[in-house]
Amino acid sequence: MTYDTIITDSHIILPQGMIDKNIIIDEGKIVGFTNDIPAHDHKINGSGLISVPGPIDTHVHYGVYSPIDEAAKTESHAAAIGGITTMMRMLRLKNSFQKTLQEQLDAASRYHYIDYAIHASIFTSQQIDEMKFCVDKGITSFKIYMNLGGEVGHVYMDMPPYSSELIAAQVDVTNKIVKETVKKAASLGCPVLVHAEDYESCACGIKTAKEKKQDGLSAWSESRSPEFEAKAIKNVCKYGRNYGCVIYFVHIGSERALQQIALERKLGTKIFVETCPHYLTLSYEKQDGYLAKVMPPIRSQKDNEAVWHALSKNLIDTVGTDHVANKLKLKLGGNDVWSALAGFPGIGTLIPILLSEGINKNRITLEQFVKFTSQNASQIFGMYPKKGTLKKNSDADITMLDLKKENRASNELFGGFSDYIVYDGRNLKGWPVKTIVRGELVAENFEVVGKIGHGKLVSRSVT
Repeated sequence: MTYDTIITDSHIILPQGMIDKNIIIDEGKIVGFTNDIPAHDHKINGSGLISVPGPIDTHVHYGVYSPIDEAAKTESHAAAIGGITTMMRMLRLKNSFQKTLQEQLDAASRYHYIDYAIHASIFTSQQIDEMKFCVDKGITSFKIYMNLGGEVGHVYMDMPPYSSELIAAQVDVTNKIVKETVKKAASLGCPVLVHAEDYESCACGIKTAKEKKQDGLSAWSESRSPEFEAKAIKNVCKYGRNYGCVIYFVHIGSERALQQIALERKLGTKIFVETCPHYLTLSYEKQDGYLAKVMPPIRSQKDNEAVWHALSKNLIDTVGTDHVANKLKLKLGGNDVWSALAGFPGIGTLIPILLSEGINKNRITLEQFVKFTSQNASQIFGMYPKKGTLKKNSDADITMLDLKKENRASNELFGGFSDYIVYDGRNLKGWPVKTIVRGELVAENFEVVGKIGHGKLVSRSVT
């Protein structure tokens, strides 16, 4: 028998440790491992490289500042170069899912280099009623923004496909919306992703800081205290316990939030936790300007270390980017931190940051890296065993890493929509050098070699 592809001589990272074998791929699936070199059509030399299950970025915003038909191309391009094989989109639609979802799905299906999945954001009672409709369309996770409401309810929604007009909206994610979303998701067997910041507290904090004429990332952090995160975490966990819903906290980056999550876990809430590279590497104490403005804010160096500690102890489950594909002109639209846009691009730097600052500095192991970047996400979001593993018959999603490769991060490296990155000029040691999606080589040595449209919507199961 002649197989499609064989990867030779790489070090393969499995949950039980590292093995040195050749990987056999056929019809987009993992066939198995061998010491031999069977007949094949394509051979990929893995000498000196490490092969891991394809990383899943659990948290990506694209389609907001450019339409999905364009954003899918640019952001999956950046993702592929960064070693990501599946990207999970935070879909934000202003109106009824029944009226606007299908056009988004149709457009997305044509333009991705890598595979993708979707979380649907819930803003209204009508959208709660349509959650089953989303599940039937393959969307089996939902997001609530506890930071959006009242005076701080402004948000940009996803553009209609083939459009170029920003869709601004004012939303009010009330306690009732939060409660009913959690209740409905539990009945559907779906997890709820939570942006945990109490919007009323944030509005008050921002007002106070402005009155005092404070500015900078330190003022931004102080105005959105970690206590406001803890308050929201406590509130939504009560509903999670009452209805038996899985709560997935996105972008956790403060010691206080981690403490509250530990308390809620002890009370029996089913919780998963995501952090982001910027909560591991950036602090308002060392970051100048407004580029690193994000919600929740980057915190102190002490918080950075607390997040690393939690990661090393497996108290955090996943690392997503909270990537926002925006432009510098819009990002820095004013002359203070209050008028700057929150969010920045990061999908290309997720893997090199974890390799450089995590693996190569002995903060986490390669086995942990696999859990944080692929295995856990796959299991939490119903993709396992298709994704997140190198088991026989799983999708042949494989990223090959060179832990010794050094390169300077730059926006030009990734070819995304954005014209800046917060890590510009930072020398990182450890990079993905080959990205394989369902058996097809999509990116190699910082060049995309795959085809637009190869990426497919990942089918997911519910509990």
